[in-house]
Amino acid sequence: MKNVSSQKKLIRITTIPMALHVLLTGQMKFMSENGFEVIMISADGENLDKVMQNEKCRHIIVPMTRQITPLQDLKCLVKLIMIFRKEKPDIVHSHTPKAGLLAMIAAKLTGVKIRIHTVAGLPMVVEKGLKKLLLKNIEKMTFTFANHVWPNSNSLLQFIKENKLTSVNKLKVIAKGSSNGIDLNKFDVTTLNPTLLEEIKSSINYSVENTYLLCMGRLVKDKGLDELVNVFISLQEQFPFLRLMLIGNFEESLDPLPKIILEEINNNPSIIHVKWTDKVEYYLSLSNIFVFPSHREGFPNVLLQAGAMSLPIICSDIMGNIDIVSDNETGLIFECKNEIELKSKIILALSEPKHTEKMANNLHQIITTSYIREMFWQTMLLEYLKLLKQINQKQE
Repeated sequence: MKNVSSQKKLIRITTIPMALHVLLTGQMKFMSENGFEVIMISADGENLDKVMQNEKCRHIIVPMTRQITPLQDLKCLVKLIMIFRKEKPDIVHSHTPKAGLLAMIAAKLTGVKIRIHTVAGLPMVVEKGLKKLLLKNIEKMTFTFANHVWPNSNSLLQFIKENKLTSVNKLKVIAKGSSNGIDLNKFDVTTLNPTLLEEIKSSINYSVENTYLLCMGRLVKDKGLDELVNVFISLQEQFPFLRLMLIGNFEESLDPLPKIILEEINNNPSIIHVKWTDKVEYYLSLSNIFVFPSHREGFPNVLLQAGAMSLPIICSDIMGNIDIVSDNETGLIFECKNEIELKSKIILALSEPKHTEKMANNLHQIITTSYIREMFWQTMLLEYLKLLKQINQKQE
């Protein structure tokens, strides 16, 4: 295997280092250990030191932004062209929208033969009017310059097909889906540190008398936080023992929460906010139900994580979620943005704990056999090698 990939150079690029650290953890190190020279590219920012420490691969800073910033984007495109000309990568593989657009254009212009973009969600899905059209055209442009487009779920692949965003022969889902599989050593209740668990219990004033609903990720409107907070408020009188735990960071520049929701989160004593942490498995272990009302996803890692920890799941009926959870079999699904249905599903889960536990056990079995991280890496490695072999055969 290594004799095919030796001396081959792989560039993995995301807009910000958080994506390398959270979404692709360990993937670059694995590829490096299996014959590739791996170069990571992202903007500077939080978690870059951790990325460098964990992946042990070279990193180049390109100051990309997640917003629409034409002048800055053009500067970054020029910088990427210069980097690709110097490095001469065999594969450029992008992840996240802005990095995908700029990397695929630069890779095409510099003659990179294998240009892969992973689609982990489409921002256009939740937009309307001119902004939706703009985002749709940006995605189509990214897919045009890529010669391999990898949606990270089958439902996302189907959406791309139905909306004719790119040619079908470019599309492929790696393994069973996801961007990186699930680390079953980390997300396992038997491996938790008892001392740290007690510290976290203390930090959130944990009580066995309470029932904890957990939601984690970016704390923005697209994640359905408005609906979740509204529903929680409406449930408090009926279920005074209920607590809502939110793990993640607020965002002011992209899709911020309304002021009234922010005030409720900050002032309601039954809502617990924890800033994003690498120790989410501990909070999962302390929770009773995972609620995920997101409006758009590709293939949400948090559902894999909750499922691996045998935590019952209630989620919206969107792309990505429905690839993981089957309604009333491995979890409960409600219509996206429907507060009445979300409330009824939470009440159902609270009133039928044995059925809820059975569904969680069903999902745990699926996740621990079908989404193992090392299996995902091996599948992606084989796909890289297959593409390289095809290029070699064409050149002979």
